[in-house]
Amino acid sequence: MRILLVEDDRVLADALSRALVQSAHAVDIVATGEAADSALALAAYDLAVLDIGLPGLSGLDVLRRLRGRKSTLPVLMLTAFDTLEDRVRGLDLGADDYLAKPFDLPELEARVRALLRRGTNSTPDLEHGLLRFDTVGRRVYHDKRPLELSPRELAVLELLMMRQGRVVSKEQMANHLYGWDEEVGDNAIEVCVYRLRRKLEPLGCEIRTVRGMGYLMDRVDAQA
Repeated sequence: MRILLVEDDRVLADALSRALVQSAHAVDIVATGEAADSALALAAYDLAVLDIGLPGLSGLDVLRRLRGRKSTLPVLMLTAFDTLEDRVRGLDLGADDYLAKPFDLPELEARVRALLRRGTNSTPDLEHGLLRFDTVGRRVYHDKRPLELSPRELAVLELLMMRQGRVVSKEQMANHLYGWDEEVGDNAIEVCVYRLRRKLEPLGCEIRTVRGMGYLMDRVDAQA
């Protein structure tokens, strides 16, 4: 999933970004409210993690503008001042969740997972025949046996399993798997899908290439 992280503390932003990337998310980082507003208006994200105390345009102003564009993007607000007034203002403006600083990384990761599930209407487990993706533990199992996948392979598989029966284009994959500062080679997606196929095909799980369009995991009930 692709996440916009809006945080002006560079050390904290880098730490949060590393944790989210390790969980197979693509992360874009901006440090000002103006940059966040532009990014949210121009790019497609699955979640925004938005600090309230930003230079210039505040996090609450960014949220107000986002909801003014009728966006339903899940938003997790971060605040150094955990006051009732702040929480009420943020929730009234359309924030989905709140987290007060300082916080532990596992709590942030858990809240991110919950908001991503809510935003995609998905359950904690994605299933495809005997294949099960535990979106909470970020693990994949086949017939209850764990599979070893890289973070990028996990992200590709999650996207395909969430959209079973629908074609996922290379552009959609790139948008969800890579942040702004990551180089995306011409065949990066093909290489990742190839490696994932090598691990799944011996288990009877197929990723089909739809020529000129992208990749597809058929729904299991459609294969019968």
